[in-house]
Amino acid sequence: MRKNKDVLAAYLYILPSFLLICVFSIIPIFMAIYFSFTKYNVMQPPQWVGLGNYARMLSDGFVTAAITNTFWYTVVVVPVQTVLSMVLAAVLASQYQNRYGGFIKSSMFVPVISSSVLVGTLWLFLLMTDGGMINQIIGLFGIPAVNWMGRTQTALLGICMASIWKNVGYYLVIFYAGIMDIPTSLYEAARVDGASALQQFSRITVPMLKPITFLVVILGTIWSFQVFDMVYTMTNGGPGRSTVTLVLVIYTSAFKEFNMGYASAVSLLLLVIILAISGAQRLIFRDQA
Repeated sequence: MRKNKDVLAAYLYILPSFLLICVFSIIPIFMAIYFSFTKYNVMQPPQWVGLGNYARMLSDGFVTAAITNTFWYTVVVVPVQTVLSMVLAAVLASQYQNRYGGFIKSSMFVPVISSSVLVGTLWLFLLMTDGGMINQIIGLFGIPAVNWMGRTQTALLGICMASIWKNVGYYLVIFYAGIMDIPTSLYEAARVDGASALQQFSRITVPMLKPITFLVVILGTIWSFQVFDMVYTMTNGGPGRSTVTLVLVIYTSAFKEFNMGYASAVSLLLLVIILAISGAQRLIFRDQA
């Protein structure tokens, strides 16, 4: 009797969370699957079109450009923010385990909690052609000013820089916590054997952080494929189609063109891509998963 009461109490505790997950996650997924086979503008009942929305995706230049841009955005952002946050965490853990280190970590976490709209607007000023800090810095090396956000060749790179600056503090904290769990005896033994700081990092820190690196890469990849607000703030997909992303296509289809059926189809495409990439990463890092 006591056991049955405990089981009932356990189910009652998880019931609110389960209902929230059902209402805001599971049910919307099934609704999106249904709407992806319809023509639906919210104001009128859905009209069944079968695979029409999926056929349209195959010839939609915006979807093709979005997949390409999102891929290159992920290829640039995920490795750079992973390596940079790991190196910074290692430096802080080895050199600044004091009040200054705490101040640095807090300072680097400020962009993480800042609005993406605010960060995007800030970087628009930093990347200005005339008077922008980035162009002033590269000008010191004799490089002419670059129209970062006005050229198709550099607009996506500008968004990548802003995203890395915003995200690196979050992953730094994760790596720092992982480094703090590494036994100090390993580093002490390495120093006795004459290992340099670089050797300690490459042969102790990096291998011991493999499970955390797996987590960071998975999170970074999923969030990179969902990038929207930074792009919307800085370029709105331009110039041309050089920075359009899948989530921006979904937003435009759903809330500007009011084509919820097509937006649902693109959403499912994004879901399949994320699941495929996450599954591939699990196979690659299966020993650390």
